[in-house]
Amino acid sequence: MADSCITIQKSLAWCQGTPELPGVKRRIYYIAKSAIVGWPSLERDSLGRPTSATLKGEFALAVDQKWKYIDILPDKSQLTSEAQGELPSQTQLNKLTAVHPGVGEEASAAAAYINNSDNVFLVEDMKGNIRVLGNDKWSTKSTVAQDLGQGATGTASTTISVEVTDEVPAPFYTGTIETENGDI
Repeated sequence: MADSCITIQKSLAWCQGTPELPGVKRRIYYIAKSAIVGWPSLERDSLGRPTSATLKGEFALAVDQKWKYIDILPDKSQLTSEAQGELPSQTQLNKLTAVHPGVGEEASAAAAYINNSDNVFLVEDMKGNIRVLGNDKWSTKSTVAQDLGQGATGTASTTISVEVTDEVPAPFYTGTIETENGDI
């Protein structure tokens, strides 16, 4: 039994003085899971354990489907991950709070769509890494709230809250992102 349970742990170094820039960039991407016909996956060992937090492969989209974007306020938006469940079935609960500055007709229409569909979201961190919220195993819960502001100094906004279970904290994606404005 001991031979088949070889550890996959690795050392985790950090060079003092190396900056870790917090936050996310001002544009996120999303698409309905129903538009995804092929998924990238995590590399695994012979026991099925993830050996990396980077997805291998690319998203394959249905014909004529493209990732849509939402411009957000980076200073009010955040991506977090926390452990959930019990040993030996612990997973990560990945959460995104994305604040869009608009509350008009387009933001309201997007809210209605996002509230009622299972989506995948792509978020770029400040180092340029793309992180994924959503997978083919668990449903993505998205809720949208709007605040039209208060008085002359209030701030109007549409806030998109996303929660999804995954095996690793918001996996990294290095593949192509097919958007309506061209590939990234």
